[in-house]
Amino acid sequence: MDAERCPLCGRLLGKVNIDRHHLVPKTFKGREQFPIHKICHRKIHSVFTERELLQHYHTWEALRAHADIRTFIDWVAKKPPEFYVRTETSARKKSR
Repeated sequence: MDAERCPLCGRLLGKVNIDRHHLVPKTFKGREQFPIHKICHRKIHSVFTERELLQHYHTWEALRAHADIRTFIDWVAKKPPEFYVRTETSARKKSR
């Protein structure tokens, strides 16, 4: 059986610093949850509002295609599965 991988970054999930992400936000009645690294989950929510997630970024492909997320994935790809540091809210999201 293959080890489970993070649907955002593709790294092995490991056993610590794991969250669950709703592709359709709970705010908008999303139910399906996916295990994801905590740092990847925090990055998603630091970049996008709940409404943006609902309207434009409710697939893994759409998330990975966004420039800020792509840059993050390239950076985090070299980190071990248990790696975690706080994620700052992006300037783009703050300016709203």
